Amino acid sequence: MSLEDTLSPADIQQVREEADLLHDEQTVEAALDRMAAAITGELADQNPLLLAVLVGGIVPAGKLVTRLEFPLQLDYVHATRYRGDVRGRSLHWLARPAQPLEKRAVLVVDDILDEGVTLAAILEHCRASGARSVYSAVLVDKAIGVRPGLQQADFRGLRVENRYVFGYGMDYRGYLRNAPGIYAVKGL
Repeated sequence: MSLEDTLSPADIQQVREEADLLHDEQTVEAALDRMAAAITGELADQNPLLLAVLVGGIVPAGKLVTRLEFPLQLDYVHATRYRGDVRGRSLHWLARPAQPLEKRAVLVVDDILDEGVTLAAILEHCRASGARSVYSAVLVDKAIGVRPGLQQADFRGLRVENRYVFGYGMDYRGYLRNAPGIYAVKGL
């Protein structure tokens, strides 16, 4: 299917039904608990600014923020390489943080780390904006081998094989972000 094709609800349902479940809801929630504990250990006394990376980072950030029982502020950034496609292209900024980053501890939360290009650019923007320290958290780290010179995440939830995944904020062509688990699309 090309991007010009209209996806019907039946098309999306078929993708969901044919997908392989990689991590069920219980496993994902346990990973979020572990991430929250690690983040608390590192940032509880730093009054951090948590930046959710839209759109995929909404779900992991929302799930994490309720587990972080210390003072923090919440904001967002919107930068993408996918724009509804299944392959990444150049980084496109749609929104930068509204809160000042200068002299702040910043935690950037995203759904998935694959090549690390998007996350690296966002973290560099935070540093260039004067953040005192910058951390990253991703729900899913994709096993794609060595990422020489590219970003690694400070806090990671789960690892998945190098396939196209959806659920818990990650999408398939703009859909299935709400799937209650992490799935791999058949054939991708």
